[in-house]
Amino acid sequence: MTSVITPHASVAGGDQPGPRPRSARSGISLRVGVAMVWLSVIVLLPLAAIGWQAVGGGRQAFWLAVTSNAALESFRVTLTISAGVTLVNLVFGLLIAWVLVRDDFPGKRLLDAIIDLPFALPTIVASLVMLALYGANSPVGLHLQHTAWGVGMALAFVTLPFVVRSVQPVLLEIDRETEEAAASLGANNLTIFTRVVLPSLTPALLSGAGLAFSRAIGEYGSVVLIGGAVPGKTEVSSQWIRTLIENDDRTGAAAISIVLLSISFVVLFILRTLGSRAARREEVSA
Repeated sequence: MTSVITPHASVAGGDQPGPRPRSARSGISLRVGVAMVWLSVIVLLPLAAIGWQAVGGGRQAFWLAVTSNAALESFRVTLTISAGVTLVNLVFGLLIAWVLVRDDFPGKRLLDAIIDLPFALPTIVASLVMLALYGANSPVGLHLQHTAWGVGMALAFVTLPFVVRSVQPVLLEIDRETEEAAASLGANNLTIFTRVVLPSLTPALLSGAGLAFSRAIGEYGSVVLIGGAVPGKTEVSSQWIRTLIENDDRTGAAAISIVLLSISFVVLFILRTLGSRAARREEVSA
């Protein structure tokens, strides 16, 4: 007898996926709805409010606020120091992640826990720590108070964990057999790292860099004491926003905030896009 295969028959020993049950679709819709409502309340509505306040005084007021000499100087200081700190943290964050994953030594778990300390520590406490270490009475002989180097040290302190925690789980999942195969073919350590390991880490490095940079350009608490808000030298944009609020210029403060938000969004979007492309190239090459 000839068998007839219906559209819903099993193929190659497995069942073809059918339409989702109505209860499953309802559950997905409910979860998406709840997630969007919470995202709107916590993120979208505050962003809309600050945007509305920024344009409340008109286009001319917005433009004057973001192009004033003080605002431009604060942008220059903020972006320059933040970019430098991000590059430094890329190198040393990768190094620390590598040590935590690939090396065994006494105190490894303690070091791994310390990495998260800047996440939990109040930022004003971080500023006090920096002031005690690099202030006028520095026990190590480095007097960085009211200098760009002091601001950079404070920003490096609060942003380092973003790179380490972005790279660490990816480094844990990298297949060591590929590295061993490359070594057996005569590749040296530098070649193995640049040709085998680094391409796999690139998306995580870019993601960590974007998070670190975005945190740095909006940081306030950790730089308020060590930096001193010297105009044109150590005054970052967040401190200029505080000055505008104290002078009852909330529209100007909102305008500066919108610029910082826009810069953060653009940087995160570009780096995430580059990271996604790098991940796809790695999958294709694998």
